[in-house]
Amino acid sequence: MKKLIRLTLVISMAMLSTTTLYAQKFGRINMQMVLASMPESKEMQTNLESFGKELNEQLEQIMVEINNKTAEFQKNQATMAASVKQLKQQELEQLQTRYYEFQRVAQTDYQNKWNELFAPIQKKALEAVDKIAKAGSYTAIFDTSSQSLAYFSESQLTDIYPLVRTELGITEDVNPAEQAAAAETPAPAAN
Repeated sequence: MKKLIRLTLVISMAMLSTTTLYAQKFGRINMQMVLASMPESKEMQTNLESFGKELNEQLEQIMVEINNKTAEFQKNQATMAASVKQLKQQELEQLQTRYYEFQRVAQTDYQNKWNELFAPIQKKALEAVDKIAKAGSYTAIFDTSSQSLAYFSESQLTDIYPLVRTELGITEDVNPAEQAAAAETPAPAAN
């Protein structure tokens, strides 16, 4: 009799765990599409373009100064005393060093600005996904925009993209060009 009760208990536990496994819900979402469709992303892109333009203008000013001083040096170097010539060469080297240093700092500033502007957008999107996942009792939501999933069955995962769009109040659909732009890493200021 004890063996029968134990066997019944083991079978019941196995059935319960199997039922629990099948009751789990899994979802999927393309976070890049969500982020690209958010109006905040468009505003962020506009702000970054403006910020990048300012940095590039400053770089161009330094380059103009370098070019002008180089042209002046080349024009007058034949008549310069050796000490003046050496001083002018050092000045040009310092300008070039300043240019490269500013370029490095500008790239870092651009990346920091991108991070500063992107963080609240990403947080808002993730909070919407979290809210939908909790409301729908999902066990896991997979981001299909990342390359970390080797395989998944689309029919077995519920696409929560429409629910997240509704949660975020997004009415416009993202076009493929905006999706590709959202997928790109931020471009640092060019020289």
